[in-house]
Amino acid sequence: MAIKTIATNRKAYHDYHILDKYEAGLVLTGTEIKSIRSGRVNLGQAFVKPEGGEIWLINAHIARYEAGSYMSHEPTRTRKLLLNRKEIRDLISKTSEKGSTLVPLRLYIKGHVAKVEIALAKGKKQYDKRQTIIQRDAEREMDRTIKSRRR
Repeated sequence: MAIKTIATNRKAYHDYHILDKYEAGLVLTGTEIKSIRSGRVNLGQAFVKPEGGEIWLINAHIARYEAGSYMSHEPTRTRKLLLNRKEIRDLISKTSEKGSTLVPLRLYIKGHVAKVEIALAKGKKQYDKRQTIIQRDAEREMDRTIKSRRR
C-alpha cells in the first residue's frame, strides 16, 4: 500500500519525548480531502484532545479548497479521529497521567484514505532540548569523519 506523507510536525520531536505512536483515521468533508491531497496542511499548532470518550484533532490547519464553492470547510475546525475503542480507552487513561499528552506527528495518505499518526508524549525541559541538539551535532560530526576516512 502506497503511503504519501502530506505534512509532518517537526516541532513535536523537538518539544516532546515520543513514548508511543498510533495510527488514526480522520472524519473529513469532501473539500478537506481535496485540499489534503494538494498538500495544503499545517500541523504546527495542532494538538489532540480526548473529550467525551472520543479523540479530537484540534487546530490543524487544512486550507480551503480553491475550486470549492462558498460552502467550503472552516480551515481550523475540530476533527474527530477514528480509533478502536480499546485504543481510545488506553489513550484517555495514559493522558490522565501528569505530564503526558497527545500530539499529531504527521498526516499522510495510505491507499486512498487520509490518516494521522499521533503520539503519546511527555514534554521536554529546556535542558533536554539542548542535550538533543548536542547529540545530533555529535552524530553529524562522527558521520563526517567516517565519510572523510573512506575517501
